Amino acid sequence: MTILGIHHASIIVSSLATARSFYEDFLGLEEILQRPDKPFEGVWYAAGSQQIHLIVAKGDVSAGKETLYPGERPHIALFIDDVFALKQKAEAWGLEITGSRSGRPVIFLKDPDGNVLECMGAS
Repeated sequence: MTILGIHHASIIVSSLATARSFYEDFLGLEEILQRPDKPFEGVWYAAGSQQIHLIVAKGDVSAGKETLYPGERPHIALFIDDVFALKQKAEAWGLEITGSRSGRPVIFLKDPDGNVLECMGAS
């Protein structure tokens, strides 16, 4: 058996409308319309050759909001072309961002439910 790559990452959210605004309007992801009928609310997005699946929680989503450095928490890493532009957009949206401790072109930010996203630049 060989792992060929990551197909998707699922993220638990409390409000689909709030999450959609963040993932669509802020990150610019496009919904995949082939999502099969599921017994729970959600949406799927294309993220390059991978996917991000949002799943609406039926209970408390506050788990995982500990005060660790963002890179030490469970997170999704997104490879992006312009970290500086994303940083400016995050600041305009009033989002809290954290840079990489190593000095790499990386910023960490959280979606409305506190899920951590690592946004990595090309250089």
